[in-house]
Amino acid sequence: MASPEKTQTRTANYQGTDKLILGFVLAVITFWLFAQTTLNIAPVMQEDLNISHDLNNLAVSITALFSGIFIVVAGGLADRVGRVKLTYIGLLLSVIGSFLIVISPSGTAVFLLAGRILQGLSAACIMPATLALMKAYYEGKARQRALSFWSIGSWGGSGLCSLFGGLVASTMGWRWIFVLSIIVAIISYLLIRGTPESKSTSTDEKSFDWPGLIAFIIAMLAINIVIGQGSGLGWLSPAVLAGIAIFIISGIIFLRIEKRSENGFVDLSLFHNQTFSGATLSNFLLNGAAGTLLVSLALVQAEAGLSSLQSGLITVGYLVAVLSTIRVGEKLLQRMGPRKPMLMGCFITGVGILLTSLTFLLAEQYIIASFIGFTLFGIGLGFYATPSTDAALSNVPGDKAGSASGIYKMASSLGAAFGVAISAAIFYGLSEMEGIPPMADLFLGRTDNINVRYAAGIGLLFNVFMIVVAIIAIMMTIPKGKPKEVLE
Repeated sequence: MASPEKTQTRTANYQGTDKLILGFVLAVITFWLFAQTTLNIAPVMQEDLNISHDLNNLAVSITALFSGIFIVVAGGLADRVGRVKLTYIGLLLSVIGSFLIVISPSGTAVFLLAGRILQGLSAACIMPATLALMKAYYEGKARQRALSFWSIGSWGGSGLCSLFGGLVASTMGWRWIFVLSIIVAIISYLLIRGTPESKSTSTDEKSFDWPGLIAFIIAMLAINIVIGQGSGLGWLSPAVLAGIAIFIISGIIFLRIEKRSENGFVDLSLFHNQTFSGATLSNFLLNGAAGTLLVSLALVQAEAGLSSLQSGLITVGYLVAVLSTIRVGEKLLQRMGPRKPMLMGCFITGVGILLTSLTFLLAEQYIIASFIGFTLFGIGLGFYATPSTDAALSNVPGDKAGSASGIYKMASSLGAAFGVAISAAIFYGLSEMEGIPPMADLFLGRTDNINVRYAAGIGLLFNVFMIVVAIIAIMMTIPKGKPKEVLE
């Protein structure tokens, strides 16, 4: 292994290539494309493995949860032990996790859950490490271009996952999704192999913040269980109230530990930067809007009789839009700075989600409105993605790039995990409501499913609310004009 001095010499003159960008993009889509297909193939997967609905739902959500919990830890490790090395570790975990899912036997969820957890840990390693490598090996417009392609891998992958999952599951079988994921991870490794190592120039050896990590894990698991099981157990049941108490106590302990620790695994000092805070919070909220996908597609499958492949086709506009506009967001960033394109993106996204909430329409009308809505959703995210990422990374010191990237992508994963969980809780909880819901006279067509359609509408409006909060956060924190990059 090269000494720190040699490593710095090698990286000082190294410039990232298009080959390296492709390697990063392929690494990123092992999570955003392949692992995320479970949002659409869950019913097929459950039937084939002969497992309970609860275990299947846990398998769907647990990947994003574990990614969010450990992504900051991985970002800090990337700074210390090497960002290329952490990327390799992430790819290896992806291969092992996908393999466990491929060989999952019927009648048990052990292999499936283990594989999904490893996929979450894989994403936790890959996302902050590759973002930090882009910070290290690309500058100015070259970095913005690289971040655009990285965003295509993440946002584009999330847009394609429903259609891709439905297509593969209906033709080759759902397990082939994860066979393909293994192949993509291997190709990614071959493209990245030989890249000079990059790590923090700090030589200080610090002990790891185990108490902070444990408190954070307990808090995140407690609130996730409360959100996921609250409707079934009863929101005022002793178990749910105990979960809420554990979350609050663990959260307070975590904050106290991190404020007093000089080497906390979440570097709270980064949030002293207003621009970084605003970009991270809005990123959390926009990723939370992923609940739109779950609720809208579940509604058309359950009430309009569409298959997973047919419902996935509704999101084609999202895929085309996000892939077409990410580079537009990059150009807007260069001309206007991050604030305006981030606000434009949030506004367009909010309008798109609002269209998907029109569940009082007839089925054919709703499908058209949802198609247009998902297309606007994609346009908005395309405008938002690169300016937000660049605003966050351009405002942190270089030796904290891994930690900052970890926090930023933690916001993505936890936002998606909790956004989906809360939207699902609202949807399925209100679906079981007895009696006639408010504004029942507005609903067209069938009257036997008004409760379900009303529940879906409220769940989708919750996502609109998150976008409104994101707009407010951006207006309060992101300065006008172009940001001044922090080099040291």
